[in-house]
Amino acid sequence: MAEKDYSNLHRGLVLKYFWQVIRQYKVSFFTVIILTITSCIFDIYIPLQYLKLWNVLSANNFTLIKVAQSIILSVLFLNLLRWAIRRVNGFVNAYFEAGVIAGLRNQAFSYMIGHSNSFFANNFGGSLVRKINKYANAFEHLNDRLVFDVLPLIVRGIGTVIAVYTLLPKYAYILGVFCFIFLLTIYVFTKYKLKYDVIASEWDTKTTGVLSDSISNHSSIQLFTGHEYEENRVKEVVGKQRKATAFNWYLWETLGGGIGGFYSVAIEFIIFWTALGDWKLGLMTLPIMVLLQSYLIRLLENLWSFASIVRSYYESFANAQEMALVMEKPYEIVDQPKIFAENIKGEVIFDNVTYIYKNNEVKVLDNFSLKIPAGQKIAIVGSSGAGKTTFVRLLMRLFNLTSGKIMIDGIDISKISQKNLREKIGFVPQDPVLFHRTLMENIRYGKRNATDEEVLRAAQLANCEDFIKSLPQGYETYVGERGVKLSGGERQRVAIARAILKNAPILVLDEATSSLDSQSEYLIQDALHKLIQGKTTIVIAHRLSTIREMDRIVVLEKGEIIEDGTHEELTERKDGLYKKLWDLQAGGFKNVI
Repeated sequence: MAEKDYSNLHRGLVLKYFWQVIRQYKVSFFTVIILTITSCIFDIYIPLQYLKLWNVLSANNFTLIKVAQSIILSVLFLNLLRWAIRRVNGFVNAYFEAGVIAGLRNQAFSYMIGHSNSFFANNFGGSLVRKINKYANAFEHLNDRLVFDVLPLIVRGIGTVIAVYTLLPKYAYILGVFCFIFLLTIYVFTKYKLKYDVIASEWDTKTTGVLSDSISNHSSIQLFTGHEYEENRVKEVVGKQRKATAFNWYLWETLGGGIGGFYSVAIEFIIFWTALGDWKLGLMTLPIMVLLQSYLIRLLENLWSFASIVRSYYESFANAQEMALVMEKPYEIVDQPKIFAENIKGEVIFDNVTYIYKNNEVKVLDNFSLKIPAGQKIAIVGSSGAGKTTFVRLLMRLFNLTSGKIMIDGIDISKISQKNLREKIGFVPQDPVLFHRTLMENIRYGKRNATDEEVLRAAQLANCEDFIKSLPQGYETYVGERGVKLSGGERQRVAIARAILKNAPILVLDEATSSLDSQSEYLIQDALHKLIQGKTTIVIAHRLSTIREMDRIVVLEKGEIIEDGTHEELTERKDGLYKKLWDLQAGGFKNVI
């Protein structure tokens, strides 16, 4: 994997998107900060009360017993108060963190799902899911570090130096210099290690994508005996992830075993060697030495945690920035609605439309013009690559036009929202993909506020009722991922039921009966005839036998209309492309066998 420059981690970008959600929980956020700081102040103050107790006890004066008892009672009260503060802080932080994590997942999904068709075509679904989870988990890690490590380190570090300064200024200076050198060393080292953190994070996302790709295509692996190939492919990616992760951890162990150990030993030696000399001169009492030891142990623990804080800080930002960059990426297709389309009759006009694929600069449609009157039934036919699929995707505004415009009832579709546009178009794809939800939910997706009776009626018209009733749970049967539990014909009928339920004025059928057997096709034709009545119907035809009754047939070739007419008119043209395609299919491919 090529090394990149990761010196400028997008921290500001990540924090910008984090804050959009955090600000909804501002009260709990600042409450957690205040309670954490308060609790840490107690950690510094309580040992000073023990110093008073030790001074009283070391005097060997039993008349001071009440003084000692009052100190113990005050320590008890302070400990109980600190315990209560921490418990309240824990509950507030749990509420805050759970709410923000859920909000971040919603935020990431809400923006990601609005990206264009090409965005999802160019990214693994598993990798995108992984980015959302890493984004939310990154906040959890950062917040935990802030509450349990960063704030305590700052408060205890400053508090310890101040407390020691009030007793023995010389030792406060030693601690201050040591803390500065230690923290600077850790910061420089972890900043150097940053690029390896990001590389490891990227390989983690890639591994998820490869695993998702293989698992979701398990049937192809079985059919093409690709087990060994996929195992080797996954093993290669996992191996690269292992190397990146292991190298990261080796660097960390180098820091832990070298720099950390050296400073921990050195500071204890310097301070207590100096303290021993002061004790000999009578400048240091035993209680103060014990207090200094307790402060030093706690400070060293907190200072050492700074290394893991910085490590987690960079790793979390590296994980979160993958999703932040997705949210920063502008939508390819942007809504600029100026009109709300209502009461659409269904006239469709392509006016000098040109579309060029950005990646390969292939011109799919070139000054393409076509007018479909409202209510007309039209078929679009042509050889593979003629532009049929592009025609439909442009109509549904899945791609932006290179030039020209598309109008519905005289309204430029770029002037209305994508949601408004697609509400007016019913679509039945050639290979429908269903949600892993119940059949009732899948059919209702065509009209999500439909009643159960409307869903059942649509299923009946689409000839779904018989096969649904044969299932153990009927309409409450889960269909499996992408509808894998149903046959191709059953999935197709569910998709048709959706379109019936939606009842949009414009209907696009991408050879909606191609996956049906002869019996199912016969049974569903009547439902389709009822469905298309009064609607502008566009059929993308592969099997020409299904379009003989269309009002009009348009033949495309290389993005241009080369023939336009009825079935009878086009079959009379001896040298026409439609007649050649018709003869080829009607003859059962006899000429090519």
